[in-house]
Amino acid sequence: MAISTYSISDLAQEFDLTTRAMRFYEDMGLLQPERTGPGGRTRVYSARDRARLKLTLRAKRLGLSLTEAKEVIDMYDSPRDTAPQLKKFLAVLAAHRQQLEEQATELLANINEVKAHETEAQALLDSTGKGTVKSSKARKTARSAA
Repeated sequence: MAISTYSISDLAQEFDLTTRAMRFYEDMGLLQPERTGPGGRTRVYSARDRARLKLTLRAKRLGLSLTEAKEVIDMYDSPRDTAPQLKKFLAVLAAHRQQLEEQATELLANINEVKAHETEAQALLDSTGKGTVKSSKARKTARSAA
């Protein structure tokens, strides 16, 4: 049975990354390619490296830091019982979810504040008799209809 190996450009292209990003993930300890060729300049990635890269990118999409991603991914490399690994993963996800919920609350408060200022400014403009100001969305719609 042949073992799948990949070059840095193979994986960079597959996952739409730069080779610089690949080297950064290696520096962070997320990937550990074999080094071959003169002076070990050629990186050869294994199926394990490919899987770790896929998990790293998934963790990034979830909003985890690379350090958190490495912590979680490294847990799966050990042959121990999976219960502690899953508990750790759940704790990381719960903390991250809480952070996102707090950010969402702040963002909603900011949106409501902007709406209140818009309403106040429009009322002041209306009271001067100078007309109304259309939102940028309304201006774009008017332009595209013309």
